[in-house]
Amino acid sequence: MAIIHHTTLKPTKLDLLTTWLPTRPWYTGTGTPELTKAGGFRLDDPEGEVGIEFMVAVDSSGPEPVAYLAPLTYRAAPLPGADHALVGTMEHGVLGPRWAYDGAHDPVLRTELLALFEGRAQAQAQSLTDTPDHEVTHSYTGPALPTGPAEVTEDQDGTEVALPDGTVLRLHRRPRPTASEGTAGHVSGAWNAPDGTRARTAFATLRAL
Repeated sequence: MAIIHHTTLKPTKLDLLTTWLPTRPWYTGTGTPELTKAGGFRLDDPEGEVGIEFMVAVDSSGPEPVAYLAPLTYRAAPLPGADHALVGTMEHGVLGPRWAYDGAHDPVLRTELLALFEGRAQAQAQSLTDTPDHEVTHSYTGPALPTGPAEVTEDQDGTEVALPDGTVLRLHRRPRPTASEGTAGHVSGAWNAPDGTRARTAFATLRAL
């Protein structure tokens, strides 16, 4: 069970994302993002070592607000071989130095996300300790999903993770309601849309090859 510490972060997560998002091929803005946190959820690392968060952040810098999904992991030490996936470093008021990574490249996040697809993991509230997030739903029909090495690719629409058996996990970096149609499984959640409504979209889907 992850313990949520209500303390300071320097720089903040949004500060890190403000610098990192414009480096991604799926970022649609043309300048510096103006970000607000709009929702998301957490997953627990069974080993209790890695923080796992799926954050929705809304960028209001352009003509229309755009929501982005940022799956992040937080570690007490660098993840070997993952310098290319480093979002940034922070100083946590309780835990000390933390290394934040793009979770698509972190095997701990991938393993727990696949467990969520299969119903073996429980989504947790983003800012509360030991509190399930019942707005997060999941579905999957198929054989057991494999963990282990995966190939991560990015394009203008999002991020794809090719699993060892050929199944493709897609992270929908710009969440949209129709993303789960025609897929073998999905993880969906809710977030606060700029118009004040509670939006519900697919964050991640599976496609079997």
